[in-house]
Amino acid sequence: MLLLGWLATDNMNDARNDHTASVLRNGKVLFTGGSNYSLHLNSAELYDPSTGTWTITGYMNHSRAVHTASVLLDGKVLVTGGYDGISYLNSVELYDPSTGT
Repeated sequence: MLLLGWLATDNMNDARNDHTASVLRNGKVLFTGGSNYSLHLNSAELYDPSTGTWTITGYMNHSRAVHTASVLLDGKVLVTGGYDGISYLNSVELYDPSTGT
């Protein structure tokens, strides 16, 4: 009997919870923000399922956790709201996969 299970992959660069994960058109997954319990993060990184590797892809203007991220029709990712550890945010940021910012 063959048992199927989870496969290990490389670790993220930043430990995080309360982040978002957005599948991009190129198949990579964009992870934004979150918290590591000692601070809220403004980092973003890409996971490449074909290689199992993680790459830092820049930093948002605001640290944020418990936010939303939506992939738009043009492939860009709209990151909205969240919490920065002090207050709730009404700021919005846009990630462009073609430039990595």
